[in-house]
Amino acid sequence: MRLTERMAARKMLALSLTLCATWAGAHEPVARCFLMDQSTVRCRGASNDGDEMPGSRMQVIALDGATLLEGKLQANSTWTFKKPTQAFYVLFNTGPGLQVTVEQDEITTPPRGRIPRWMQTP
Repeated sequence: MRLTERMAARKMLALSLTLCATWAGAHEPVARCFLMDQSTVRCRGASNDGDEMPGSRMQVIALDGATLLEGKLQANSTWTFKKPTQAFYVLFNTGPGLQVTVEQDEITTPPRGRIPRWMQTP
């Protein structure tokens, strides 16, 4: 194989690997949670490219590993629950190796004037 052919083959391999890496990163789960009031939390789960994921499972887990609450995302990819009194985190699990957590201290009220549509109650 000549040098120019090897260089072209290497470029094609690099391009193929780049495209595969980009494709493999698609549809990773993303979760956000906000306080609706002092005792109610609403979370939204979606893919990193914005696709909603209704029916996907979310769990509220105590720091000792016990499952406190479990639910499925509604048609708008949200799940609302009563905030536990003990320390917890939210787990959004869409399959093997596809999970994300939201720590309790990340769950705050939405920024004033920038409330996401999914937080607004009908």
